[in-house]
Amino acid sequence: MKFSDLFLQHSVADDVNIIPVMNIEGGQDLPEVQLPDSLPVIALRNAVLFPDTIIPITVGREKSVKLVREVYAKDRILGAVSQKDAKLDDPKPSDLYDTGTLARIIKIIEMPDGGITIILQGVKRFKIIDIINTDPYFIASVKYLEDVKSQRGSKELDAITGSIKDAALLVIKLSPHLPQEAAFAIKNIEGHSFLINFISSSMEFDNPMEKIALLRENRLKQRALKLLELLNKHIDLLKIKDDIQQKVRVEIDQQQREYYLNNQLKTIQEELGINNNVQEFNDLRQLGKTKMWSKAVADTFEKELQKLERTNPNSPDYNIQLSYVKFLVELPWNETSKDNLDLKHAKKILDNDHFGLDTVKDRIIEHLAVLKLKGDMKSPILCLYGPPGVGKTSLGKSIAKALDRNYGRISLGGLHDESEIRGHRRTYIGAMPGRIISSIKKAGTSNPIIVLDEIDKVSSDFRGDPASALLEVLDPEQNTAFHDNYLDIDYDLSKVLFITTANDIHNVHPALRDRMEMINVSGYLAEEKRYIAKDHLIPKQTEAHGLNADQLKISIKAIDTIIDEYTRESGVRGLDKQIAKVARITAKKIAMNEKIPDTIGVAEVKAILGTPTNQHDMQKGNEGTGVVTGLAWTQNGGEILFVECSISKGKGILSTTGNLGDVMKESSIIAFQYLKSHPEKLGISYKEFVDKDIHIHVPEGAIPKDGPSAGITMVSAMASAFNKKAVKSGIAMTGETTLRGRVLPVGGIKEKILAAKRAGIKTIILSAENEKDIKEINEQYVKGLTFKYVKTVDEVLDFIF
Repeated sequence: MKFSDLFLQHSVADDVNIIPVMNIEGGQDLPEVQLPDSLPVIALRNAVLFPDTIIPITVGREKSVKLVREVYAKDRILGAVSQKDAKLDDPKPSDLYDTGTLARIIKIIEMPDGGITIILQGVKRFKIIDIINTDPYFIASVKYLEDVKSQRGSKELDAITGSIKDAALLVIKLSPHLPQEAAFAIKNIEGHSFLINFISSSMEFDNPMEKIALLRENRLKQRALKLLELLNKHIDLLKIKDDIQQKVRVEIDQQQREYYLNNQLKTIQEELGINNNVQEFNDLRQLGKTKMWSKAVADTFEKELQKLERTNPNSPDYNIQLSYVKFLVELPWNETSKDNLDLKHAKKILDNDHFGLDTVKDRIIEHLAVLKLKGDMKSPILCLYGPPGVGKTSLGKSIAKALDRNYGRISLGGLHDESEIRGHRRTYIGAMPGRIISSIKKAGTSNPIIVLDEIDKVSSDFRGDPASALLEVLDPEQNTAFHDNYLDIDYDLSKVLFITTANDIHNVHPALRDRMEMINVSGYLAEEKRYIAKDHLIPKQTEAHGLNADQLKISIKAIDTIIDEYTRESGVRGLDKQIAKVARITAKKIAMNEKIPDTIGVAEVKAILGTPTNQHDMQKGNEGTGVVTGLAWTQNGGEILFVECSISKGKGILSTTGNLGDVMKESSIIAFQYLKSHPEKLGISYKEFVDKDIHIHVPEGAIPKDGPSAGITMVSAMASAFNKKAVKSGIAMTGETTLRGRVLPVGGIKEKILAAKRAGIKTIILSAENEKDIKEINEQYVKGLTFKYVKTVDEVLDFIF
């Protein structure tokens, strides 16, 4: 029971007050009660009666009502015993505790519902010896228990009961439902036994056994110590509850305050005609709750949304703020697509979409293999460089398809504004996010494959250097926190697989080049082009022009004719255009019900495409002296070039023509000086070099030419002119030379071999150090070619004459 149940102020019924407890000294005002050996026993639910205390009990069970009425008519004495399980309606003797309290019925109160409430006053504790009768109610033989007081005096007990008083007063203070009058009563109680019994009866303990344990204790001091221990535990629990309530109250108060202020703000906005777009704001807020962003981003989003709600829709800033909030919530935050880690599946897709390019394919498969084993890793930054039309850009789309990732492409050609990469600050009119963040939003996931096309075509002006801005994007150590000026929040780009493409890596910023993994995508040989046309381009154009496979059949020889006579490239873009023209003419004939050949041959191709546009240099004019065939690399692939040398009377002056670059001019000087210092190798005297002028010309003067790879070609041309001997037919060469006569390796070997095969050359002279490049080329593509590996110029001269 609560303290409030024990004072005059609490009513059991509307017109009946509880009789006050005994005087504060603990004596009894009631007549002395006889102590019978046997007692009728009433079972109490959720209550324990202690001596000297008064409690009201509602009686509802039929046997209990009968017991109360019979006892009240006689001596009003009964035994009050608590039952173990309060839920039992018909307890058995075993369901009762063995300790109870002799009680006197002070008053019976008839309740309006037919039940009765009795006021019981505890008198003396007892222990049940035996239940001697169970019908119509329990009657038990009992043994009365006496309080055992310490023989050492009451000072120690005074101290304990003083602590009990203080603890009880603190409980009242921490329990707002208890009346403050209870504190007044406790302060004025002086009897040890009464104080202990009063507080024991009045306290609310979670476990009823705790009160039973107090009731069973005969030693007053031990009972007091147990009570003090229980009170201290109860105080700790109340303090915890109070702390929790205080925190909850503060949170609720804050929420109520915000709710009230928001409602006031909405009312004011409605009166002023501001922001009737409440539903749109709620939708944005709900969408924000579904995003997998960090707490910092969530806080920024909520702050910006609240700012939007406070903005007048008629203000110019409203649409800017609305666009920003929508962009923020539409951007994928940690929303990734699941990679397809089936390596065989990825390899099959890459092989189906692109012929060759084994280095690139192997690198992607390696990345997938590590991803499969490790589970997570930073995406590599790949740079595919090579001539146009070899499939660098389309390879990015194939990689995305192989990995089951979303795909995005950004063309960097002609880009000259840093804001295109980083975006504009929102303070500017028409501010937009940069292309990187926009592509990620368009892709819909935070781990797409993004192709940065033509990275070597990036330029710079007074608006900034986009290449420098790309340094952060393409650095795996920095792009975990990429800062877009428009977004103004760090965004993690480390999950994005960036693939850049370039034609000439010398135009790429050195620091940018250092951050990327450079992969050379060289041009295709004629044999490779044949396979690409047969397996990829013809089926593609067949479908694009509404034809079926039987209507567009092109013979192998016809394909070779298109490659040799109508295209001049390292890639297959021009070849694709020529095949498309053949497909268009075929479609036109079918549409006009004209007869088409079963297989398109060489004659039909020439009839459709007209006069060959590419007359390859087939070593024309190479029969004379002073003319040597060289091999060159261009952005469009490999080419053959002719170095012509003529000698005339003069003063030993060397001149060059043909739009040569500085490096190529230096190569001619080195070649001249080498021969001048070794005239015996040519069987001539030193005077020949003094009395003759030498002129080096490289035809097609409108085309700029540069590089060191024509070094041995120039030495051979000069030697041929001085010796008046022509070099052997069917020979081409490439290699750099030194003043000591060493032959150094050069690049672009694969493209140069393609050019040599197109020109009908059978023998190629290379530096011995270029042998490794030949071994990397598929054997079937170098079939029919003979390679002469040399280390010195002397070996070259011995071989060509």
